[in-house]
Amino acid sequence: QVQLVESGGGLVQPGGSLRLSCAASGSSFIINGMGWYRQVPGEQRELVATITSGGSTNYADSVKGRFTISRDSAKNTVYLQMNSLKAEDTAVYYCYADVRSYFGSSYARSWGQGTQVTVSS
Repeated sequence: QVQLVESGGGLVQPGGSLRLSCAASGSSFIINGMGWYRQVPGEQRELVATITSGGSTNYADSVKGRFTISRDSAKNTVYLQMNSLKAEDTAVYYCYADVRSYFGSSYARSWGQGTQVTVSS
């Protein structure tokens, strides 16, 4: 069983920055892709950014040029640097990791518990 623990959310003024972190813990696992989604109450969860095990990244159009996803594979951690934040970025942010055991053949997606990001003056 792999657990993902997120940190770094909070309240920030428009134009400000935040850095989210998501660390995976457990035993005998391999991580493939990682990424971030966000969700506003009453709306569907929205893909924000993804990063492959090789470091290739993908972003939602709404965050391109403002957000940067990165990962430290040695620490099993994915980061989301968020700059030039806008009110519309306010949401609960969830990280995920596609994980398999050393002895398994298929990946399953694990989710973090979510962290609130509020952009407001």
